[in-house]
Amino acid sequence: MLEQYIQAIEENNIVSKTDINGIITFVNDEFCKISKYSREELIGKNHNIVRHPDVPKKIFKKLWDTILSKKIYKATVKNLAKDGSVFYVNTTVIPILNEKGEILEFIAIRYDVTKAVENSNKLLEKEQELENLNLTLEERIKKQTEQLKKLNTNLEERIKKEVEKNREKDRIMFQQARFASMGEMIGNIAHQWRQPLSELDILLFNLKKSFFIQNDKHKFTIYYKSSQKVIKRMSQTIDDFRNFFKQNKEKSQIDVQKLIKEAILIIKETFKSNNIKIIFNIKNSIIINGHKNELLQVVLNILNNAKDALILNKTEDRKIFIDIKKEKSVKIIICDNGGGIKKDIIDKIFDPYFTTKHSSQGTGIGLYMSKKIIEQNGGAIDVYNNCDGACFEIKL
Repeated sequence: MLEQYIQAIEENNIVSKTDINGIITFVNDEFCKISKYSREELIGKNHNIVRHPDVPKKIFKKLWDTILSKKIYKATVKNLAKDGSVFYVNTTVIPILNEKGEILEFIAIRYDVTKAVENSNKLLEKEQELENLNLTLEERIKKQTEQLKKLNTNLEERIKKEVEKNREKDRIMFQQARFASMGEMIGNIAHQWRQPLSELDILLFNLKKSFFIQNDKHKFTIYYKSSQKVIKRMSQTIDDFRNFFKQNKEKSQIDVQKLIKEAILIIKETFKSNNIKIIFNIKNSIIINGHKNELLQVVLNILNNAKDALILNKTEDRKIFIDIKKEKSVKIIICDNGGGIKKDIIDKIFDPYFTTKHSSQGTGIGLYMSKKIIEQNGGAIDVYNNCDGACFEIKL
């Protein structure tokens, strides 16, 4: 799993490592690509090889003061490539400590924001209102990021206290399932931000065009309000992520219809990119009593398993059907048209560490933990095949 996380980071980000003196010890392909230097030209050199001369020395003093005090440094940095071109990266520098708390090295993870920074700089020179808007957004993101850090810290402490009450096997499996959920959530956020970032880029261009070229105040107002809506939607994505990992010790009333819609919102962009249509026909609210985040984790896990089955079986018209029924108990029924589960393994899918996926795609603990969560809350979960695919039925 760790290797998968490392691969995911390296393939989607610009990564480098330096020793405590700032000498480069590792760069990935993306770093070489954006800096125009070869790996041989970078290894062993000081990291200021890509430093842009326009950047004030006090910025780098702040960076070193921060990371040498064993804190994480975050900033958007202007750099200079080998061919003289300028590029901007959002940078996070993380000190790596040994078990004595001493700094061993620094890892820097970046992503390219050159186009966005250039567009932003052009608009910032002309329009103070947009500057204030961007500053406000930046502050909100910082605050939300700090809240996420606190929530993740609290979550880790809660997990430690809860899992010690269970057997060693269940303790390890619960941790694995939670980290897997976090990885899936981060992937969902990446998908949900990709489209609005592109949309915002286009809106900013249209703002400039309508105001400075066409002098059309009406269009400018339309694009301005659209930009605000996109930014609000991006902020809501962070709130959804924060709420998913929020501590929830006490049971509370849960509107099942709203919970299903919240789950769909979290995975919407991921499913859209894989051409999966979710059909949800529930109109009436049904209220139950329970732990919202645990039930949300179960629903998300089943939806993600259905997604994997549809992709693995190369289903053309990919659909997932969700239904809620209120009889003697409340039933959540999730079906797909992925062809179903083979008869010789359908009775094993809730077993710990049983999976039909490649080892790089799953651990086989998601459905086991889902069953455990539902049963610990007095419910039951079952699976069966219909004419088109597999159905999971949760009774609460």
